[in-house]
Amino acid sequence: MDELSIGETAYRRIRADIVFGRLAPGQRLALDWMRETYGASISTLRELLSRLSSEDLVRAEGQRGFEVSPVSAADLREVAALRLLLETHALEQSFAAGGLEWESGVVAAHHKLAALERILLAGETAEAERWKRYDYEFHHALVAACGSRALLQAHAAIYDRYLRYQMVAVIFRGEVAAAEHRKLLDAALARDIATARSVLAEHVDGCVVQVLQTGGLDRFAGGTAEPQSKPGRRGRPRADTAPAKSQPSKRKVG
Repeated sequence: MDELSIGETAYRRIRADIVFGRLAPGQRLALDWMRETYGASISTLRELLSRLSSEDLVRAEGQRGFEVSPVSAADLREVAALRLLLETHALEQSFAAGGLEWESGVVAAHHKLAALERILLAGETAEAERWKRYDYEFHHALVAACGSRALLQAHAAIYDRYLRYQMVAVIFRGEVAAAEHRKLLDAALARDIATARSVLAEHVDGCVVQVLQTGGLDRFAGGTAEPQSKPGRRGRPRADTAPAKSQPSKRKVG
């Protein structure tokens, strides 16, 4: 594998580890540790970290190197507001332009998401990352017919920043989120943009409120985490209980 392929693979792995919380907010990204973990050269890693810095997922600390971008209530509100702005605009365009193929894609994406939500609501275990991938696929399907590649790219980028907060904040909104997804599906099929705008605002704002009310970000305040030996795979969280703080690799999101 050439250095370009190694670099792109490492970029995707690092980015996923940040978005899904395997690399914690504030965690220092020592280059020697990253070279061992991700298999890329120091020079390539510097380039990748600069790239991730431009996405606000990594922060450069001058002579101290790089760290995973911290989290805060103010940043969460800003990210949520930007997601809502972009997604609402994309919904309007998508509802106006979407045809039968678009409707089919929305229905199929919701079917997968709803099936996994039923598993979680029944108290069974499920992979948080798989659920949130289905969640993204549904929201992406809703806006897929908007006709703007730039808008879709911007939405995907801000969605990942929003998703990181969900993954690190240890929340599960359960039936509330599932019901909002059903309402968005119904609004899409009826081309009811007014209802979709209202439900989406409740969906996004409700998550922000729960994160802040439950103190899901408190344990990251003022601390700088040291790198683990290797970022592990997430466990299979239960839908009905929040994991202990001593087990940050197993979290539930909603």
